[in-house]
Amino acid sequence: MDPIAGRERGWNGPLMSQTEFYADPSNSIGYLTRIAFRAFSRALEIRTSPHGVSSGQWRFLRVLWREDGLTQRELSRRVGMREPTTVIALKSLERSGFVLRRKSVEDRRKVHVYLTPQAKALQKVLLPAVAEVNAIALAGLSKAEIAVLRKALVQVGRNLAEDAEDITTDSAV
Repeated sequence: MDPIAGRERGWNGPLMSQTEFYADPSNSIGYLTRIAFRAFSRALEIRTSPHGVSSGQWRFLRVLWREDGLTQRELSRRVGMREPTTVIALKSLERSGFVLRRKSVEDRRKVHVYLTPQAKALQKVLLPAVAEVNAIALAGLSKAEIAVLRKALVQVGRNLAEDAEDITTDSAV
């Protein structure tokens, strides 16, 4: 990028503005990560749906396998979903027989989410599917490239989370 002109070299070499560069979706990291995410989701759902687990349910099960009994609010935060979306997903998980919701004995306003034995048993079946999908996705990349990719994606997430926090704080003032 030419810092003075605010222009970047495109794939064919000529200088172009950032707006022009990102007009092509294949140059947008956001677009590329969305496409990759959708491909991951499809590949995983092919493996989880025979067990009655949708990609939406999968996200919650994965978190609860690591720490069962979270509050709905904490589960929502860890999955990265808004609370109304979490409530809808939890109703689906309950109907499927994967979770139970119980009011907290200490604070009746809080609702804790617990895995059923059926959902706990699925962990041994479905976690290998995640390993398989990741292996497929990362084929052809070296260990060093995978490490750089992980580090870069974590940083991108941090940057965007900080931006959203800044915007939320600014608009509250």
